[in-house]
Amino acid sequence: MFFHKKKVEPIKKTKAELFKEYTMKALFITLGAFITAAALETFLLPNNIIDGGVIGISMMLHYITKWNLGLIIFCINIPFILLAIKKLGLKFVLQTFFATGMLAIATNVFHGFHVTEDLILSAIFGGIILGFGVGLILRNNASLDGTEMLSITISKKLRIVSVGELLMIINLFIYTGAGFLLGWD
Repeated sequence: MFFHKKKVEPIKKTKAELFKEYTMKALFITLGAFITAAALETFLLPNNIIDGGVIGISMMLHYITKWNLGLIIFCINIPFILLAIKKLGLKFVLQTFFATGMLAIATNVFHGFHVTEDLILSAIFGGIILGFGVGLILRNNASLDGTEMLSITISKKLRIVSVGELLMIINLFIYTGAGFLLGWD
């Protein structure tokens, strides 16, 4: 009786408010993709430092084939994006598709730039900058990595392991593969 809450109807937004909201999301997702690409292309990739997930797999394929990193990231993410439509919603998937496309473009913008050859500085600054870019994208309801979407889907279905634990298991295999490909240093 005392704790009964009234049902609150969602506030309807005008077309102008929706346009502004989506424009700001697109702007921040684009900014996050460019920040992520800067970390990948200027710190990590030139120093053979691997990221996890689809980006890490793409980096290893880039080392082997010398194909365009952005194109590899985009192509490998497509099956994961399509898998996520039912489980994570069309809005999230469209924003993720946009974020992945922006990352593919941004890696080409920063390709060839090299900031430092110091591995520790590259790992620290590359990780911080990469984390900031990915965080900006996640904060705006999108993702750059298909393994995150796969982990969310599997975790919802199995309910045995958390999303973080699944990501850790997937990344363990990726880093092991990177160790064999690039050396353990």
